[in-house]
Amino acid sequence: MKTIVLIREIYMDGFRNLGHFLMKHSMKVYAWFSFALFIIALYAFVFRVSTGFAFD
Repeated sequence: MKTIVLIREIYMDGFRNLGHFLMKHSMKVYAWFSFALFIIALYAFVFRVSTGFAFD
């Protein structure tokens, strides 16, 4: 639980004094999009490892 609170605090700190409204929201969208792509890549890797894919 402490890790989740720490990640939330880092996320909030990153966007606290960003400035312009449009820039602030576009960077948040980009951050969530990047996070979603990372989760998809992680899922694909775990799926390949669990099904015995040969990484040659």
